[in-house]
Amino acid sequence: MQLLQESLAQARLGSRRPARLLMPSQLVSQVGKELLRLAYSEPCGLRGALLDVCVEQGKSCHSVGQLALDPSLVPTFQLTLVLRLDSRLWPKIQGLFSSANSPFLPGFSQSLTLSTGFRVIKKKLYSSEQLLIEEC
Repeated sequence: MQLLQESLAQARLGSRRPARLLMPSQLVSQVGKELLRLAYSEPCGLRGALLDVCVEQGKSCHSVGQLALDPSLVPTFQLTLVLRLDSRLWPKIQGLFSSANSPFLPGFSQSLTLSTGFRVIKKKLYSSEQLLIEEC
């Protein structure tokens, strides 16, 4: 989860400027449990995963990174984590209060909060099994 949060901290959503993506603690817990559950039946567990991280923004989906959870292993399955931006009012207007010259977030033009809803797509890399899509 630490690698995931670091990747989200440097995300780029359709622009050249980074946007800090904030994960609510409830989301961190839910995602961690779901990834472990999906990796349970795999030969190397979660260590054998290649994790693609995407964020839905409106009708489009932006890739924010790909993580090899254990770079010393050849991945045996791929997990695509699709996160959603929070659609409540505050996250929509908080960008009005942040600026590129903010002393609190140097280098970040905006800080965006993620919703607690997400989707995970599991694909085995060396098997003909069908895709498994979990929505939480």
